[in-house]
Amino acid sequence: MPSKNDRADEAGTPTKSEQTRALILETAMRLFQERGYDKTTMRAIAKEAGVSVGNAYYYFAGKEHLIQGFYDRIAAEHRLAVREVLERETGLEARLAGVLEAWLDIATPYHEFAVQFFKNAADPDSPLSPFSPESEHARQEAIAVHKEVLAGAKTKVSADLRDVLPELMWLSQMGLVLYWIFDRTEGRERSYRLAERGARLTARGVALARFRVLRPLVLEVHELFTDFLPGMTKMLPDPGSRQRAE
Repeated sequence: MPSKNDRADEAGTPTKSEQTRALILETAMRLFQERGYDKTTMRAIAKEAGVSVGNAYYYFAGKEHLIQGFYDRIAAEHRLAVREVLERETGLEARLAGVLEAWLDIATPYHEFAVQFFKNAADPDSPLSPFSPESEHARQEAIAVHKEVLAGAKTKVSADLRDVLPELMWLSQMGLVLYWIFDRTEGRERSYRLAERGARLTARGVALARFRVLRPLVLEVHELFTDFLPGMTKMLPDPGSRQRAE
């Protein structure tokens, strides 16, 4: 049974446990930025946060779990940040552009960390990869946002593409993330332009996909990613099995 310190009050004040967890995560992110991911140890994180090593491991089983905590926090912040644009806009282009730009806004403070961290996350066999099983929760949260983008848009989407398109839209977001990591323009201006133009292109593609003759092309693109992109084979269902079931 949790102690009084471990229970949040009615106003939603974070519990002592939540505060400690957040402190460890914030400390780790700062040290990762200052020293690099590989050179930062759990012992150093615990010392800097003012907690015991055992306490640090109680909340995070290792550095990889700290990164998963970071992924989850970014995903949660993104879900909150897109509420306004998804409630306001009904056009698919405006909804998607707002979602992508909101992600760029949230990620801005972590740009230098992302640059250092990329070599680890780019390894398809690493648990830090956005395609890894360990990253599934944050990945599904991100895909869920794109499902909302489609569900509330006035653009009609055929039933056989409703499950495929959010996954493809998330993949396009991953392309934007990759570009953003290497973007050195002031305020990441080119990344915002890419988000805007990518949203326009995606909206046009989805609108065209309502024509029956073009739907197989969308499914084929999805199958191509599923079969050949590292990590996607394990992450996404086999589109062929979905077609065979029909």
